[in-house]
Amino acid sequence: MKNNHFTIKDHIKVIIPSLIGIFLFMSPIQTEEGLTIPIAILAGKVQTLLADQLSAIMMVIIVITAIMSVFAKLIGREKLKGTPFFQQLFHVSTFWTITRVIAAIFAVMVYFRIGPEFVHGEATGQLLLDDLLHVLFAVFLFAGLFLPLLMNFGLLELFGTLMTKIMRPLFRLPGRSSIDSLASWVGDGTIGVLLTSKQYEEGYYTKREAAVIGTTFSVVSITFSLVVISEVELQDMFLPFYGTVLVAGFIAALIMPRIPPLSRKSNTYVNEEAEGLSEEIPKGDNVFTFGYRKALNRAKKETSVYKFIKEGGQNILDMWMGVAPVVMAFGLIALIIAENTPVFQWLGMPFIPLLELLQIPAAEAASETILIGFADMFLPAIFASSIEADITRFTIAALSVTQLIYMSEVGGLLLGSKVPVSFKDLAIIFLLRTIITLPIIAIIAHIIF
Repeated sequence: MKNNHFTIKDHIKVIIPSLIGIFLFMSPIQTEEGLTIPIAILAGKVQTLLADQLSAIMMVIIVITAIMSVFAKLIGREKLKGTPFFQQLFHVSTFWTITRVIAAIFAVMVYFRIGPEFVHGEATGQLLLDDLLHVLFAVFLFAGLFLPLLMNFGLLELFGTLMTKIMRPLFRLPGRSSIDSLASWVGDGTIGVLLTSKQYEEGYYTKREAAVIGTTFSVVSITFSLVVISEVELQDMFLPFYGTVLVAGFIAALIMPRIPPLSRKSNTYVNEEAEGLSEEIPKGDNVFTFGYRKALNRAKKETSVYKFIKEGGQNILDMWMGVAPVVMAFGLIALIIAENTPVFQWLGMPFIPLLELLQIPAAEAASETILIGFADMFLPAIFASSIEADITRFTIAALSVTQLIYMSEVGGLLLGSKVPVSFKDLAIIFLLRTIITLPIIAIIAHIIF
C-alpha cells in the first residue's frame, strides 16, 4: 500500500474531480424554489427543455427495454457474451422480463390513454409517466454521467478512512458509506441507492452492508422534504420538521441493522474475488495520510476521458432501462390499489389505538395515511392535507419521510438494482421503520405544538 512516488498530476487528479463531484452532488444552492443542488438544477433545466417530449421518451425507453429483454431471453445468455454490459442489462430473470413487459404495456396505455381510466388517470398512470418518470429521466441523466467523479477519483477512499471510527461502531458499516448517505441527504435518495448498488457490484460492500445502506441511508433529500411539508401547508415549520426527521431517522439507523431482516443478511460479497476493504491503519500513518494515499492510488487508475464518458453512459442506460420499468410496473399497481380500493384503510386500522395512545388528533383519518406511503412517499401528504389539526399533519409528513421505502421510487429502485433485498424484505423494513419512528415523531410533535 505504501507508495510515496506521487506527482503533482496525481494530486490534481484526486482534488479537482472530487471537488467537482462534491459541488455537483452535495453543495446546497439557494434558488427561488428553496435549497437544492447543482445536479437537481441541471435536471430541472432538462425537464423544462424537454417537457413536451419526456413522456414519449420514457415510454419508448420502457418499450425498448421490454423488447430487448424478451429478445435476450429468446436468444440466450451466451449469444450476448461479446457485450457483457448489454448481457447484464437485458438478460434478466423471467420475473423481471415479465415485469418489464407489463411496464411497457402500462406505459403505452398511459401515453395513448388506452383502456380503463384507473390505469391512465391523473392520480395513477399520468402521475408516474407525466411527472415522476420525467424527474427520474433528468436526475439519472446527470447523476449517471457525473457519478464517476464521486466514485473513481479517491473521494470514497479518503472519506471511508476518515469516517470508519464513526460508521463502524454506530451502524456496523464501512466508513465510505458516509458518502452515500450524504449524497442522498443533500441530493436525492435515488443517488444514494445508485451509489450503493454500484459499490456493491464492485465488491466494496457485503450483502448485509449493501442492504443496510440501501434501506437505511438512502435518505430523503432536503428538496423533497420541502415539497412534503409545503403540501401539508406547514412550510414555516421546515426547520423543526427536518430536525424531527433527522432525530427519528438516526434512531432508526441505530436499530434497523441490529434486527431482522437486515441482521440476517450474509456478510459475503457479490463474487468470490471481492475482498472488501481493509480498515486497518498501518504503523507510521494517521487516519488522514492513510486515507489520502488510498485516494491517490485509486485516482491513478483513471487514465482516459473516454473510459469516464463510457462509464457515465453505461450508468445512465443502466438506470433508465433497469429502473424506469420497475417504477412503472410496481408504482402503478400500488397507486391503482391506493386510489381505487379501501386496502390501505383496512391496513391502517391497527394503528388507530397507537395514534390514540400517542394523543394524535383525528386518529382515524391519520391511520389511513400511515401505510399508503409504501406505494408512494407523497401520497400521505396529499391525503393528510385535508386534516385540520396541525400536529397531525406534521406527524404524518415527518413519518412519510422517515419511512424511506416507497415502491414508486426507492423501493422500485432497490428491487431493480443489484442490492440483495426482496419485496418481502422491503415490506417488513417499511413496517419496522413505521413502528420505530412514529412514537419518536409524536413525542417531538407534542413538544413543538
